[in-house]
Amino acid sequence: MFFGGGCVDDATSTAQVICLFFNLLVVAVFIRVLLSWFNLDPSNPMVQALHAITEPILDPIRRILPRIGMFDISPIVTLILLRVVSIALQQMVIDGGF
Repeated sequence: MFFGGGCVDDATSTAQVICLFFNLLVVAVFIRVLLSWFNLDPSNPMVQALHAITEPILDPIRRILPRIGMFDISPIVTLILLRVVSIALQQMVIDGGF
């Protein structure tokens, strides 16, 4: 399960908060991708909020990865990285290394 996934079993409350935070970021990136298919007014407060949340994550990846034709694959890489970092942080909290 993509949106509910990424949570470590036997998670502490701190690990659950980490999981929730990263799940919200994943949903924000996913919604931004979906909204990019539509011609929305950039001054729309919802679009601006979504841009403010996701751009700090997407921009560094965009600078590293080249576009493939007219396709921007940075959201795909971002979604994968968010999952990996989420699971790693949760595991560190559970193992007591954080």
